[in-house]
Amino acid sequence: MCRGGALLHPGHSDAVPLQPTMKFFVKVPATSANLGPGFDALGLALDLWNETKFTPADKFSLHIEGEGANRLAPNQKNLIVRSMQKVYDAAGKQMSPVCIHCINRIPLASGLGSSAAAIITGLLGANAMLDNPLSSTDILTLATEIEGHPDNVAPALMGGLVVSTMNESKVVARKIIGAQHVVPLCVTITLPDFNFPTKQARAALPKHVSMKDAVHNISRAVLVIEAFRNGDLDLLGKVMDDVLHQPYRLPLIPGAREAMDAAKKAGASAAALSGAGPSLIAFSAKQDANIGEAMKRAFESVGLSARVFELGISEEGAKIEIKE
Repeated sequence: MCRGGALLHPGHSDAVPLQPTMKFFVKVPATSANLGPGFDALGLALDLWNETKFTPADKFSLHIEGEGANRLAPNQKNLIVRSMQKVYDAAGKQMSPVCIHCINRIPLASGLGSSAAAIITGLLGANAMLDNPLSSTDILTLATEIEGHPDNVAPALMGGLVVSTMNESKVVARKIIGAQHVVPLCVTITLPDFNFPTKQARAALPKHVSMKDAVHNISRAVLVIEAFRNGDLDLLGKVMDDVLHQPYRLPLIPGAREAMDAAKKAGASAAALSGAGPSLIAFSAKQDANIGEAMKRAFESVGLSARVFELGISEEGAKIEIKE
C-alpha cells in the first residue's frame, strides 16, 4: 500500500517535494533489435507493454507483477530504480521516496528489450517526478549510457522502426516508420525456454568480418527499411538474411534454425532472431496461428517448451500520464 506523506529525506533539504495525491503512469513497449541484417542499428517497437505506476510516499517500496516477479530485485538494485537515480544525479537532486508498482508483460532475457523497457521506465518516471528537466534527447542519451547501445532503447522511447547509431559519444536516432507505414505487418514472436544471456551471445561473434559480409549486410539493411516503409513483405523475405551475427548465434539455441525454417514453411514472409535471441520474430500479412505453432513444434522437437506472442508493430513509443 502506498501512503502519501513527508517526501523529504531527513537531513536532505534538496529532496523534491511532490503532491501526495499525484501519480505517474509510464508505459513502455517491447522492442526487437537487429531485424536480420540491421545488426546493432535497427530496432522495432512492438505492441506488448510494461506498465508502471509511481506514487509519492513516505518510504520507498517496489512491487512487481507478471514477468520477472520472482526474479527481479524489489529494491534499489532494480534497474528501474538505478535508472531513476541517474536522472536525479543529472538534476543534482536527492531522490524522493516513492512507491513503484510494475505490471510486466515483456519476458526477461528474451531478446524483446526488457532491460531497455526498465531503463526507459525509470528515466521517464524520475523525469516526471522532477517536472521534466530532461529533454527526450537527454533521456535517450542517458538510456544509451546505461544500456550500452541504442538499438532497443531508441524504439522503446520513440516507437515504430528506428535506425540508431553513435556519432562520437552522441546518439543519432531517426524514426523511419510510424503511422505512415502502408500495409500493417503482423508479428509472431516465439520464445523458447532456453537461457541465452546477452554476454554469451556477444561472445559468440567474430572480432573481424570480411568486406563481402559487411557489404551483404549493409545493402540488405537498407532494403529491410524500404520493405517496412512500404509494407513489402515479398522484399522483406528476400533481404532479411544476415551473415554477421545469426550464423554464430543460431547454432547455440537448440531448434532455432529449424524454427525459422518452419515459420517460413507455415506462411511467414520473413523470420529472424529477435535481438540476440533466444526468441524468434516472424512477419506476415495477417495473423496466422500456424506460424507460431510451427515454430513452437520445432523447439519442442529438441526438448524445449516455447511461448508464442502474436503482436503488431507499435507506432507509439513510451507514454507517460500524470494523474492527481
